[in-house]
Amino acid sequence: MAEPGKTQAKDGAMRIDAKLVQELADLLTANGLTEIQVEDGDRTIKVCRDLAPVTPAPAPAPAPAGKAKSAAAPAEEVSGETVKSPMVGTAFLSSEPGVDPFIAVGKAVKAGDTLLIIEAMKVMNPIIAPAGGVVKKIMVADAQPVEFDQPLVIIG
Repeated sequence: MAEPGKTQAKDGAMRIDAKLVQELADLLTANGLTEIQVEDGDRTIKVCRDLAPVTPAPAPAPAPAGKAKSAAAPAEEVSGETVKSPMVGTAFLSSEPGVDPFIAVGKAVKAGDTLLIIEAMKVMNPIIAPAGGVVKKIMVADAQPVEFDQPLVIIG
């Protein structure tokens, strides 16, 4: 038989108070916590949750009205050096909202110039021009999610 105050089943195993576990889970949600632990004598109940898989990816920004037709048209071949994404993240064409973009089609760039920024894990990573030339095509929209090795810009 269990000592007074201890919660054990007849077979000696600890009984789980489902109501208490549910209350702890509700506290996690209500307070935006990822973990909570309660101790009562020899009994310890710990409730955890992992938020990473639940976090939605940001929605891609809608294309400007003038570019909607070109997205529907067949892809045209553009010669030049293709700069590809070195990581998974979100591409930004300017340093902050409301500021002119780093590059524009037809604009000359020098080796080392910032073409765009990819935000990955809250870190802003500048993508620089590997060589000088003229921007022939920008293949991503502002605030668009990008994949590793995805073409970003063509410089010729």
